[in-house]
Amino acid sequence: MLPPWVVLCSLCLVAPCLCATIKAHEFDLAEPSATEAFSRASGEGVFGDGLTSSLVDLSRGVHGGEKTARLKEKYDYYHTSEELAQESRDLVSKCGGMASIETVQRGDVVMDVITVRDKEAHPANRVFMLFGEHSRELISPESGLGLLKMLCGEAQPFDGTPSAKTVLQDSEFRLVLNANSRSRKLVEQGQYCLRENPNGVDLNRNWDEKWSNHSVLSLTNPGPKPFSEIETQILRDDISAYRPTTFVTIHSGTFGMYMPWAFDTTHLATRNEESMMQVLKDVDQKHCQCPFGAAGKEVGYSCPGTCLDWVYDHLEAPYAFAFEIFTNGDAFELTERWREKLANGGASLLQQGEHLAHPHFHDVFTKHFSDFVQVSDSLQATLTNDQECFDTFNPSSRKSFDATIQNWASAYLETAHKVAAKLKEQAR
Repeated sequence: MLPPWVVLCSLCLVAPCLCATIKAHEFDLAEPSATEAFSRASGEGVFGDGLTSSLVDLSRGVHGGEKTARLKEKYDYYHTSEELAQESRDLVSKCGGMASIETVQRGDVVMDVITVRDKEAHPANRVFMLFGEHSRELISPESGLGLLKMLCGEAQPFDGTPSAKTVLQDSEFRLVLNANSRSRKLVEQGQYCLRENPNGVDLNRNWDEKWSNHSVLSLTNPGPKPFSEIETQILRDDISAYRPTTFVTIHSGTFGMYMPWAFDTTHLATRNEESMMQVLKDVDQKHCQCPFGAAGKEVGYSCPGTCLDWVYDHLEAPYAFAFEIFTNGDAFELTERWREKLANGGASLLQQGEHLAHPHFHDVFTKHFSDFVQVSDSLQATLTNDQECFDTFNPSSRKSFDATIQNWASAYLETAHKVAAKLKEQAR
C-alpha cells in the first residue's frame, strides 16, 4: 500500500511532489508532508492559529449583523459539543478497558477528561493534550477526537507512523477535548469569531506565567488576575495532579510547532532545549514542513500567561509543545518561505537557540499570524464577518477536514513515541 503522502501527491498537478532535501546545521528540509501535498491539490490550507478576532456581541454576529448558518446546517461533518461528548463516551466504552472518562463540573463549566492507558504496559511518558482553548478553533477538538479514535483502534494513522498499540507501550494519554465548551456552543450557533470564554477572557493568557493585565493586543484579554477563570482553574488542577512528562496544546489559524518560551525573546528555555527541538524537527519533516522552534515575541508584543510556558516552568514538564494545525492561507507559500529561511541561515539560528521571533523570521510571521509568535500590531486587523472567521480557523471542505485530522492525529502519536524514546534514553 502506498504511503498517504504519495497518494495525496498524485493529486498535485502544479508542483512536483518530491522536493530537494537541503541540509543546514542538521535541519533537513524533506519531501512534502501529506498535508502540504493535499493543500496544493485542494487549494485550501490544512494547518495552524492566527490572532485576528473581534469581541463578539453574544446575541448576534461578529459585527452586529445577523448570525450565519448554524454549524451543522452547513458543515455536517463537524461535531457539536454534545456530539463530541457522546462520541468520546462511545469510544471509551469500546476501548478494550484501556480508557476512562471523568466529568469535572464547577459552577456552569463542565469539562470531560479522558485517560487512555494500556494496563499491561509500563509507560515512561505521561502525555497531557489540551484542545479547544479558543472556541472558534473547532478543528482542534476534532483532531483530538481523531487521536482518541486511533488510540482505541477505531482509526489508523498514516503509514510510517507508529501504531497506537506501539505508542501505548511507552506512553499514556490524558485528553481534554473541549476546554472552552460554553463559548464553543455559541460558535456552533454561528458566532464563528468568538475566541474568548463567556467572560471575554482569553484562556491562553490567563495562566500564572509572566501574566500581565496590560495586553498590547485588545483581543487577548488576560482576565482580572491569573486563573480568574473556572476553565483555567480546572485545567491547572488536573494537569498539576497528572504531572505530565509531555504537554501539548492545539490551536489553529496558521501552522507551526513551538516550544517555550512564548512570553519573550530575552529568556531562552534551556532545560531540555536540545531534545525538544529534535522532536519538533523530526515530527515537522513528516507532518508539517512549517515553522518550528522556540516561540517568542518582538519587543512590545509579548505572549504572557500561556499554558505552554506555565506547564514547562511550574510543573517542570520535560517536553512542552504548542501546535497550530490549520491555515486557510497559502500553505504552500508558507512552506516555501520557511524552507528558504532555513537554508539561508535560519537553521543555524535555531541550532544556536534563537526564537522564531528573531528578525530573520520576521516576515514569515508578519504575513502568517501566530498565537505564539507575535511580531506585529497588524495582528489586531479584524476579520469582517463570521464566515471569514470560520474559514480562517477551520477547514470548510470535507476533504480538507479529513486530511487535517488524519495528519495531525498521526503527528500526535509520532510526538508521543519520539518523546518516550527520549525519556527512556535519558533515564539510562
